[in-house]
Amino acid sequence: MLQLRSATAVIAIVTTAVSAVAILFLNLGLVATFWGFTPAMVGVNLSHELAIPWWLTPFTSALLHGSWLHLIVNMIMLLFVGSQVERVIGGAAMLFAYIVGGLVACAAQYLVEPMSVIPMVGASGAISALFGLYALFFGRPKQVTRNIRINRWIHVVWLLATWVALQWAAGFVAGGQGILLATPAHIGGFIAGILLQKPLLLWRYRKA
Repeated sequence: MLQLRSATAVIAIVTTAVSAVAILFLNLGLVATFWGFTPAMVGVNLSHELAIPWWLTPFTSALLHGSWLHLIVNMIMLLFVGSQVERVIGGAAMLFAYIVGGLVACAAQYLVEPMSVIPMVGASGAISALFGLYALFFGRPKQVTRNIRINRWIHVVWLLATWVALQWAAGFVAGGQGILLATPAHIGGFIAGILLQKPLLLWRYRKA
């Protein structure tokens, strides 16, 4: 059962509070412009009362969401995968993975679309890192060969290929409906989660 003091719950509460204030009481488009991550604005500090240093926007962008539906869907995914991952590696390691996943997601979006002037908001990239960890922790590699290590790498490649295919498919469908999805960010976050699994396990159990 999810504890209110767990890292997952704290992230969900803080994110919901910030997003709710932005949706209910502020000009969401304006807030997204200055607090969202905009690839074309990397290295540029804007002059406005709401503006923050550009290097903080990869952090603040994960706290903002474009609508109630966007927020609710992301928080449901966070509570599910976050609580499961936290059970395995603990709250501190889960929070670290979440933050790193969000940063890598922004970096991936920048590398693919460096000139984009559309602000990226939402916790999807950070949550994608938790999905990567969840897939490795709870997925079971198929016995393709007699070598356990090779089977594990086949499993990782299969998970990554499946995730990439799902994200590009979702982006294609959403684009046809006029909705922009940060597909590179989702893929980057997922890769970050996969790469963090072993270091976080070592961190968790060497401390125990």
